[in-house]
Amino acid sequence: MFVRILIFSTLIILIELYFLQAVKTFTQDFSQGKRSAILYITYTIACISILMAIVAIVYPPPNWNSFLRFLSSILIIIVLCKLIGCSFLLIDDIIRLFRWIFSFLKSKPEVIAETTTGISRLKFLSQVAITFTVVPAVGFIYGMVRGAYKYRVHNVKIPSSKIPKEFNGFKIVQLSDIHTGSFLNEDGLKKAFEIVAAQKPDLILFTGDLVNNEAKEVEGYEHLFSSLKAPHGVFSVLGNHDYGDYVQWNGPEEKRENLQKLKAKQKDFGWRILMNEHVPIEKDGAQIGLIGIENWGGNMRFPRYGKMKEAYEGADKYPFKILMSHDPSHWDMQVVLEYPEVDLTLSGHTHGMQLGIEIPGFKWSPIKYLYKNWAGLYKQDKQMLYVNRGLGFLGYPGRLGIWPEITVIELQSV
Repeated sequence: MFVRILIFSTLIILIELYFLQAVKTFTQDFSQGKRSAILYITYTIACISILMAIVAIVYPPPNWNSFLRFLSSILIIIVLCKLIGCSFLLIDDIIRLFRWIFSFLKSKPEVIAETTTGISRLKFLSQVAITFTVVPAVGFIYGMVRGAYKYRVHNVKIPSSKIPKEFNGFKIVQLSDIHTGSFLNEDGLKKAFEIVAAQKPDLILFTGDLVNNEAKEVEGYEHLFSSLKAPHGVFSVLGNHDYGDYVQWNGPEEKRENLQKLKAKQKDFGWRILMNEHVPIEKDGAQIGLIGIENWGGNMRFPRYGKMKEAYEGADKYPFKILMSHDPSHWDMQVVLEYPEVDLTLSGHTHGMQLGIEIPGFKWSPIKYLYKNWAGLYKQDKQMLYVNRGLGFLGYPGRLGIWPEITVIELQSV
C-alpha cells in the first residue's frame, strides 16, 4: 500500500506543477491584482493537495477521520479535473516534442514559435485546460455537498389481477444501497428516514448493501435504523458489500464473525433479514409472498450466494409474489428464465452510477453499458423489475444527475 500511495502522491505533485504553468499562461494578460489573486488561490489549493499527499504517505487514508476523508475527496476531484484539463496541454507538448525530434533527425531543427497576431496557441490551450478543469470540478463538488443528499421520492404503481383486493393501495417503501460507512454524520440519513416516515408505508423493504465493508460502520447509527417502522414490518436482504469480500481479513473466522455481527445488528434494529427464504405478508386474511435471497451477481464476477430454488420452495401458494434480490442482473439471468411466477422483483446495486442525466422522457448514465436494467421499472411479459437508484454513495462521495432514491410502490388490484 505504501508504494501505491507514494506513486499516487508523486502523480498529484506532477499534475499540480503542470497545471500551475497553464494558470500562469492563462493570467498573463490580466491586471496585476487579478493575476495575483488567481495565482494565490491556485498556489494555496496546490499546496494543500501536495500536503495531503504527503500526509497520506505517513498516515494512511484508512485511518482518517470524516473531515480528512471529505477534504481529500474534494482535492482528489480537483486533481482529476486538472488532469483532464492538462491533457490538452500535454497532447500539444507531445506533438511539439515529436516535431522537434523529427526535424532534429533531418539535421534541420525546427524553431517552434508562436504567432504574434491574435491569441497564441499556448494561451488558447491554457484557456481550454482551465475551462475543462473548473466546470467539471464545480459540478462534482456540488454533487458532494448537495447532490448526495438531494433525496427524490419515486412513486410507482404496480397493477395486477393477481394482487388480492385486500392489498389494493398497499404501500411499500423500498430502500437500497445505504452504504453507511460513506456518510460523514447522521444528518443525511436522518433526513432520508424522515421522508420515509412521511410516506406512511405499510411495509419497508431494504434490498442490500447496508455497509461498504464492515459491520462496525453502523455503530452510532443504530437509533436511526431502528426508527424505520411499518405496520407489516421491515425486511432486508444482503448485497455484495455486506459480506466483507473487499476487506483483507486476518482469517476466514474474522470474516464470518463480521457477517454474523451485521445480521445481528439488523435483527436489533427490528428488521427481518431474509436468507434464501420466503415469508407471507398478511392483510385482512389475504396473503402475498415475500421472497428474499442472498446476493446473486450476474455481472463482473460479483458473488452468487443466493439460492433461489431454496427460497422459492413452497411459495407457489401465494397469488402475488415479490422477490428481493440485490443485483438486477439476477432478474435477466435466472428469474425471468426459470421463475415466471415471480411477479415483481426489487433490486438496487447499480446506484445509477451516481452520475448521469435524468429528465422526463430521457435518462442516461454510463452504467447502462454494464447493466441492461439499471434504474426504474422494467417489464417482460407479465413480470416486472424495479431497480432502486440507491440511497447512499460509494467511491465518489456524491451524486450528480442521478439523485438518491426513496421508492414508494403502490400495489393495485385490477
